[in-house]
Amino acid sequence: MPFFWGNETDLLQKQEEKLQEPEDFRVILLNDHYTTMDFVVDILIQIFHKSEDDANRIMMDVHRKGRGIVGVYSWDVAQTKMDQVHTLARQNDFPLRCIVEKA
Repeated sequence: MPFFWGNETDLLQKQEEKLQEPEDFRVILLNDHYTTMDFVVDILIQIFHKSEDDANRIMMDVHRKGRGIVGVYSWDVAQTKMDQVHTLARQNDFPLRCIVEKA
């Protein structure tokens, strides 16, 4: 005979409580005085799959405002993209920084 912790209604209620949309996180590029604009555009196209027009617009936000929102992702995806940016920047001797913050 199977063992039950409660009735079926209790189990359904507990399952419904656990189902939630994952939180969103913004990936933001930060301006520096050394990374070239072309490299930033390349990063936006290569890692974030932006069109050339969108990449140029975001790059100009980074240049003029000091930061630019690249996209909104789940935590794991945002962290992975941030790591990819940092890796490519270091491989190309640029100090480009990227951060993740809660959306």
